Amino acid sequence: MPLRCGIVGLPNVGKSTLFNALTESQNAEASNYPFCTIEPNIGTIIVPDPKVDKLVSIYNPKKISPSTISFVDIAGLVKGASKGEGLGNQFLSHIREVEAIIHIVRCFDDDNIIHVNNKINPKDDIEIIETELILKDLDVIEKRLEKLEKSVRVGDKKSIREVELLHQLKEHFAKSRLAHYFVTELTPEDRAILSEVHLLTDKPIIYVANVNEDDVNGNEYTKIVQDIAQKENAKCLILSVKIESEIAALETMEEKKEFLKDLGLSESGLYRLIRESYSLLGLVTFYTAGEKEVHAWTIDKGLKAPQAAGVIHTDFEKGFIRAEIIKYDDLIRLGSEAAVKEKGLMKVEGKDYVMEDADIVFFRFNL
Repeated sequence: MPLRCGIVGLPNVGKSTLFNALTESQNAEASNYPFCTIEPNIGTIIVPDPKVDKLVSIYNPKKISPSTISFVDIAGLVKGASKGEGLGNQFLSHIREVEAIIHIVRCFDDDNIIHVNNKINPKDDIEIIETELILKDLDVIEKRLEKLEKSVRVGDKKSIREVELLHQLKEHFAKSRLAHYFVTELTPEDRAILSEVHLLTDKPIIYVANVNEDDVNGNEYTKIVQDIAQKENAKCLILSVKIESEIAALETMEEKKEFLKDLGLSESGLYRLIRESYSLLGLVTFYTAGEKEVHAWTIDKGLKAPQAAGVIHTDFEKGFIRAEIIKYDDLIRLGSEAAVKEKGLMKVEGKDYVMEDADIVFFRFNL
């Protein structure tokens, strides 16, 4: 199942237009009024990967299977969403189902497009969204603490530790900071405990500053968003959703490149957003390659070879014997698999091998 990134923000900041551009479709109705989107739109797209293109040129496969990522267009949140305002409970449940959040923030002036609060203020807009998420998580924590009371009374060590962590997290929330910046500082054991709480704010975030066509290099509003992102050690991208929508509507890659060239841009902002979204959870990609197929596989960073084999098929993990590894850079430098083997650069690795990004692998297994 592809990584799912939820696109969130206040109403009328460009979420549905961004979604349409990302998926090169018009699946999400884009209109100038709040709550245009109620049911989330979901689109799965290919992750731009030059390495796949290089492997295809070497192997000339019959089939190509690149990595994919899903984007979920979630309706605009408003103040009071945690208490059900603006269908808030429904929208917040959609956020719970994604692994990462793209928080789009309006950074342009336009009297023709309504702002839900009748003023452009990126700091306030971000605080409204994040406060509602925090309030919902606080509600979840209070209910969780009530459920843990009995286990704590009988001395269950895991429950006692969870209660300690939840109280620390409440103090963290009092500083208006998301859980993600609390959880990342914990031990793996404590992170595992809090993962069972399924917190809305324990998700990595990319802030997207949506600007007009003349401000693709930033403006006074984007500086505010960048400062917030820097404080939280989060990613921030500046792009014009309107421009990206126009690029996405062009039919050929040549037309898109020419359009970007005319704007003085080297690549689409959407490509940067897709790549950043894909890397947000610390994932790595390995490849299987041959005449039949070039396939990109997504795994968690730190996964060992047998578990990586299991991503392809559970039988590969059960009967794992070894992994034959070719480094991508060696293959590109030497030009063929045969040349890599001739130089003695193909490595045979066992069960303890930790997969690295861009490994090209052939798994040996026996059932």
